[in-house]
Amino acid sequence: MTRIAITFSLLWLGISVLIYFGEDHVKHDPTSQLEQRTTITKTSTTKTNREEKSGEVEPLNATYVGRDACKECHSENHKLHTGHGHHTTFAPTNDPQIIEMFAGRSYDSGEPYGTFTYHSDEEGLFARLPDRFGDRPFRLQYALGSGHGAVTLLTLLPDENQGSFAIEHRVSWYRDGNELRPTPQEEANPKTAADFFGLRHEGKVMEKCVYCHTTRGAIENETITDLVAGVNCEKCHGPGSEHVRLAKTTKTPPKYSVGRDDWDAESEIQLCGDCHRLPTTVKRSELREYPDQLTRFQPVGLLRSRCFVESDGNLRCTTCHNPHRTISEVEKSSHVANCLSCHQKNNPEHTLCPENQNDGCIRCHMPAKELQGLSVSFHDHWIRVHPKQ
Repeated sequence: MTRIAITFSLLWLGISVLIYFGEDHVKHDPTSQLEQRTTITKTSTTKTNREEKSGEVEPLNATYVGRDACKECHSENHKLHTGHGHHTTFAPTNDPQIIEMFAGRSYDSGEPYGTFTYHSDEEGLFARLPDRFGDRPFRLQYALGSGHGAVTLLTLLPDENQGSFAIEHRVSWYRDGNELRPTPQEEANPKTAADFFGLRHEGKVMEKCVYCHTTRGAIENETITDLVAGVNCEKCHGPGSEHVRLAKTTKTPPKYSVGRDDWDAESEIQLCGDCHRLPTTVKRSELREYPDQLTRFQPVGLLRSRCFVESDGNLRCTTCHNPHRTISEVEKSSHVANCLSCHQKNNPEHTLCPENQNDGCIRCHMPAKELQGLSVSFHDHWIRVHPKQ
């Protein structure tokens, strides 16, 4: 019954978009339509529904075993993931690679901050603002991001009311040019010494930073406990001890996590969107205007795409992305082939591109956009006919 409900839901979503794209609705505000047709629930991934569909009981006592425990049976995915940006999204600053990015360098941030200088010791990195605070060091604890693109530093500090707050450092390392440049963030009027070193985050925003860049970890006081750095196997698949036990003790272990029979497009986009964002976590004004900055939030664009709504649940993140493999290793022709599989010349039910029916799909309908201040490009996942420039 749940499978039928999901299918009906996707069919309804498709009908709503066909209506939305009709002539009578071209001038309507797209925000309410988008919210209406892209509300993704977690129903299909709840424990109750999984048990109904598969007859299996989700293990409640599973614990984390680490990504290397997966290597014995999943060596190829383990190898691919080692080169993926997800694997290096978080690190303490005593990591040699992080030290190499910052230590011994300086960066002039201009007024009212001054020139930052960076040094390291056995604990990791620290920064100084000599013109303002002399030799007083400011500890930089954690590195968020990836050596594939950019790395930003984070420090946790005590707060008498909130318990802890985070300072996102004002300077980041960029792979492009192997240089230090400003971290894209709001301009601030520094009121405390910590404000000169970065932008303050607290509460859910601070917790989400750590949550999305790690497999697990809890902020306690001015440190992160139970830390498993990076987005590794168990971030998406869940604690693996029970799966490993069954794999070692049975010849045909039951399907696990995203391999289960009830795993569908809804489940997948919900999982990826937990960190890559969903419409429910984006402001209505941002959804309405869809500025270039939203290209960073791929699920938001995908859910807005007619390709998705009319795919009967067949279009999902993994249609084009192997979650274990870095995207830079995938030939663009492979992505074009995915597009052409749903836009076939010999299928009268398929829509064909009037410009080019063999190539150019990504360049025209999912162009790469470079965001100001990042020097990192993101492909726009709102698949559509773009206005001619």
